[in-house]
Amino acid sequence: MYGPGRRPREIGFCRFRTLPVQVGDSRLGWLGALRRAPQGDGTWRRAILLCCLLLASGNAAHADDAASFFAGKTLRIIVGLPPGGSADAYARLVQRHLPAHLPGAPSILVQNVPGAGGMKSVAYLETLPADGTALATLSSGLLTEAITAPGHVTTDFRRQNWIGNVSEDARVCYVWHTTGVSNWQDFLARKQVVFSASAPGTAGYVDAAMLRDLFGVHLRQINGYPGSAEMRLAVEKGEVDGSCGGWTAMPDNWLSEYKINVIVRLSPTLVPGMDNSVPFAGDLVKSERERAIFDFLVAPEKLGRLFMASERVPADRVAMLRRAFDAMVADPAFRQDAGKIRLTVTPMSGAKVTREIGALYATPPDVVAKAKTIAAE
Repeated sequence: MYGPGRRPREIGFCRFRTLPVQVGDSRLGWLGALRRAPQGDGTWRRAILLCCLLLASGNAAHADDAASFFAGKTLRIIVGLPPGGSADAYARLVQRHLPAHLPGAPSILVQNVPGAGGMKSVAYLETLPADGTALATLSSGLLTEAITAPGHVTTDFRRQNWIGNVSEDARVCYVWHTTGVSNWQDFLARKQVVFSASAPGTAGYVDAAMLRDLFGVHLRQINGYPGSAEMRLAVEKGEVDGSCGGWTAMPDNWLSEYKINVIVRLSPTLVPGMDNSVPFAGDLVKSERERAIFDFLVAPEKLGRLFMASERVPADRVAMLRRAFDAMVADPAFRQDAGKIRLTVTPMSGAKVTREIGALYATPPDVVAKAKTIAAE
């Protein structure tokens, strides 16, 4: 018999209002609940144990459902840029390691869908099943373009399901060794520097425009290159003096044979192999307002190598993908593989990415207006 106030309540939810501890209490767990149940009251103990078994079986069933869903399936990673660049390299790194952390160990296919500065990949993602079997990685420059030019980039990236970020995009601006430009002072003194760039809104395009507008570099852009591989080839062939790009995409022989002079860093992070005497552009601005504009324009580089799922994917499937992603980027095998191909790993969780993008959309209008002017030049 239960005395007054002793009757267990809400058994289905494993909550016992008359006990000083709940089964779901993270401090004690179910063993603590059993130990603190009234002595000699076998019914209490049986009720708690039964509830815990039900919870365990529910969790196991959920894991079994996830494994059965992914088992035998092929996931797709849609890359919004051509093969040969850093975005493609990170996608293929994730392709090799994410299956080991997903229930059912599905296979993964990488599919490059370049075009419209990366927007083709976003549009294509929305045509695929909204069940968690399709992810996309794209030029993070689209995030700021969606704010500065919402008529061109109509996607509201706050609504997307962000799975995580493998690494910030540690970008640098450089010139070919035959230009006679070896440092920032030489760069500013040059009457004209010609840089390669891609489409408006892409990181390389914005980087070059920012050098010209914020820092006064006499820079002319040649636009229209499909991707970073083609831009590097243009540098080698002498079509242009230099470009801005991801540090991890620099060919090994360019660095080992001193074929380029790195002029400025666009990220405060010094990655292995980078000369610490190369200045960080954020330290070269002349005012707080210019720094705010700079921070807005380089925000995509901080957010870096993003992976997202459609906004239509159910929350429980998104949570599962996020758990697998977080486990992958912490896996020593993943980090070792990344190191072998000179890819940095400075991860950010999907939840943090979501918060950072929300903050980006809250940028003051005057800063956005100036950034828009720079990015549209």
